[in-house]
Amino acid sequence: MPKFFDIHSHLNFSDFDKDRDEVIGRALDAEIWMTNVGSDFKNSKFAVEIAEKYKEGVYASVGLHPNDNKKEIFDFDKYCQLAENQKVVAIGETGIDLFRCPKEDLFRQADIFKKHIKLALELDKPLMIHCRDAHDETIKILEEYKNNKLKGNLHFFTGTLEQAKKYFELGFTVSFTGVITFARQYDEIIKYIPLDRILLETDAPYVAPLSHRGKRNEPAYIIETAQKMAEIKSVSLEKIGEQTTRNAIKIFNIC
Repeated sequence: MPKFFDIHSHLNFSDFDKDRDEVIGRALDAEIWMTNVGSDFKNSKFAVEIAEKYKEGVYASVGLHPNDNKKEIFDFDKYCQLAENQKVVAIGETGIDLFRCPKEDLFRQADIFKKHIKLALELDKPLMIHCRDAHDETIKILEEYKNNKLKGNLHFFTGTLEQAKKYFELGFTVSFTGVITFARQYDEIIKYIPLDRILLETDAPYVAPLSHRGKRNEPAYIIETAQKMAEIKSVSLEKIGEQTTRNAIKIFNIC
């Protein structure tokens, strides 16, 4: 088992075209595994291709991001064929975003989100959910499937404690990024959440932790986020690493 698991990164993005292999190598050398997450079909396919280059430690999630689904029609069959690959451990990034998209766009986003849910249920893989300014709407949709053994993770969680509790009741986990190293509004939520419901992520190349703030993020920096979480929860770094990694391996069904 690795020491840490970055469950949500985007090394399939062009930000890493010049040194992708080196970035992945740094993480693997530090015993950090990762999941590269697609935001459209093209970079979902590339995430799978990257994952296939490595025997273990590099995985993929495939989906159509809610901010990108005006440019691309969600082709269920194409995504299904791609998602059947054994290195694909999740479906998404999918969900609802009412920060960048108007409220009137909710119906279209919800329809595409439900197609991802159908795909996740058919393949028995977890959802990788993007949610911004739309937790109540997202919870309402997920509640429609609460008896279908649907599972998944709320990436880059920004909701309230009450919303987190509702996600837990539905069997979901939440993950936190390097933002927790310089923003204090997540401290109380992190203190409350049981360790078996928390995952770690970088969302690389975005939101680098404090020591690299304003620069390109990468999976190797997950350690700084883990250190801050250990401080907030008053436990050891080793405990954070071990439990969050176990959580990731369990939800992604990695044997």
